Amino acid sequence: MGSPFKDHHTLHPSLVRKLIPWTFYAMLPLVLFRVYLYPYPLRHTATTILTSSSVSPPPALLEDETSCDYTDGNWVPDRRDPLYNGSTCGTIKEGQSCIAHGRPDMGYLYWRWKPKQCKLPRFEPNTFLQLLRNKHLAFVGDSMARNQLESLVCMLSSVSPPNLVYRDGEENKFRRWYFESHNFSISVYWSPFLVRGVEKSNTGLNHNELFLDHVDERWAADMNGIDMVVLSIGHWFLHPAVYYEGDQVLGCHYCPDLNHTEIGFYDILRKAIKTTLKALVDRKGPNDNGFDALVTTFSPAHFEGDWDKLGACPKTEPYKEGEKTLEGMDAEMRQVEVEEVEAAKMNSVQLEKFRLEALDVTKLSLMRPDGHPGPYMHPFPFAYGVAERVQNDCVHWCLPGPIDTWNEILLEVIKKWEYESRREQ
Repeated sequence: MGSPFKDHHTLHPSLVRKLIPWTFYAMLPLVLFRVYLYPYPLRHTATTILTSSSVSPPPALLEDETSCDYTDGNWVPDRRDPLYNGSTCGTIKEGQSCIAHGRPDMGYLYWRWKPKQCKLPRFEPNTFLQLLRNKHLAFVGDSMARNQLESLVCMLSSVSPPNLVYRDGEENKFRRWYFESHNFSISVYWSPFLVRGVEKSNTGLNHNELFLDHVDERWAADMNGIDMVVLSIGHWFLHPAVYYEGDQVLGCHYCPDLNHTEIGFYDILRKAIKTTLKALVDRKGPNDNGFDALVTTFSPAHFEGDWDKLGACPKTEPYKEGEKTLEGMDAEMRQVEVEEVEAAKMNSVQLEKFRLEALDVTKLSLMRPDGHPGPYMHPFPFAYGVAERVQNDCVHWCLPGPIDTWNEILLEVIKKWEYESRREQ
């Protein structure tokens, strides 16, 4: 006797032939949807876990993603508060503490740089400190180097209080902090030309003197005790100067009262960077952990009219894409720096454990005319009314402010180096 369920569960052959095509048509959209979303076989994705002894490769650098063009992007609104302010960080130079000086608008704090082809994560102080554990990072250059350093120290201070262990020079031009939690030191060295120079002064020369074939020993003498250096120069090359190479005067920039040939400053900037990067290669030193160097590219100013008139840098929002073009002197200065970094990388390719990169921030900085102190480089400049003349700073950056993004990119470069180093092992 057959099963009572046979008639209900056994399909007639002709019915099966009719259902097969319809099943195929029903499944086809699902297959196409799967192929569209995942054109390649799914890969295992590692998870980034920070421990006291190791740092896993950052997710953005897994597989074949080992670089990102951070220069191509735009500023987008961001509701998150900065990691620090003038109350939580005492390292901010007074002239860049815009909030404490009474700047009324706060909108400039709520933007983030969004690269078009990759992500730029929010700065992670703990990750930075972990990657630089037991190391010494030095910022060398002019006041832009100091501006970037103070931004970094403030962000790191949000998780670990540093101790100021060394201070020397006028306006704290030489300082060092120590983060005991990670045995990490961070220093700033005043050296506005990187090479040896004599700065103009009210009591001496009314022009600078640069000796282009000698690196500035005020910072280079400490080279063997430094693991990573960030170089940043540019604006001081715009000032009147006489240039020397060997014992000979090479020429000058804006020296009508001197009997020297006017040669401008672009080639001089190139020679200064070339001399400096060669010194880094030659003095890589015996440090088995290697030596890393970055060159922060030129940061454009945003003066609109005279520096001492109201509204010298009046913008309160970033430029939109296509509204401002990188050109003229800003583009030339950046190009010189990027070209010399690439040339030095080629010349040092045979060196082990020497890494060099351009921290290319020129374009993203150009797009932020709203991020400068302006008249708020001084406390409450309009407390007694609007004066006919008011000093403005449209060169340096408010802290916190757009310059914090420079250090976000710096961290991503360091994370990339860490990943590449682990991959080679």
